[in-house]
Amino acid sequence: MLVVKPYLRERAVAYAERYAFSQNPLFSNFQGIGGNCTNFVSQALYAAGCTMNYTPTFGWYYVSLDDRSPSWTGVDYFYNFMTTNQGVGPFAREISPDMSEVGDVIQLGRNEDGFYHTLLIVGFDGDDPLVAAQTDNAYRRPLSSYSYDYSRFLKIEGIRIDVADPYDCYNDVLTGVSLRPAMQQGTSSATEPNSESEEAGQNS
Repeated sequence: MLVVKPYLRERAVAYAERYAFSQNPLFSNFQGIGGNCTNFVSQALYAAGCTMNYTPTFGWYYVSLDDRSPSWTGVDYFYNFMTTNQGVGPFAREISPDMSEVGDVIQLGRNEDGFYHTLLIVGFDGDDPLVAAQTDNAYRRPLSSYSYDYSRFLKIEGIRIDVADPYDCYNDVLTGVSLRPAMQQGTSSATEPNSESEEAGQNS
């Protein structure tokens, strides 16, 4: 039985503050093979919700460099999972910018490239969101300082969990001590794209 628990936005922000300019040893760095920004935002959302979705190919999870879902690292795959997810893990809806709050996600696009960058909102300066990101590492960078042609904002509405699963991963993940899925939930056989196809899905 699935239940919805709150998305702990302050945990996502605390994670982003800690790792915006460094690398959590529990996760691979995808800079140079499509970019690391969606990986970074996925990490922050996992730290806040402690639930992955291990559905092969179409879920949202990270076990290792070679065992992860496209949605964990790919901009468009991330959007598709978050906005259609009916199973375990975080879920979201696209909103207007004025509805966004700390802990929500922004994706930026260019006319020639499509959507290419994923950012986490960590504050506001008036109406200007302040964001955290990797690849082009930043924390509390004004959105207005980015060059892009269009954007979309995702409201993270909650986390669906199995009511029988009480695990709280936050301290283990924040401190880089343990990535729970590899130890307690096993691995999956998801088919992941190679670096070229993930580039088309835009990691960064």
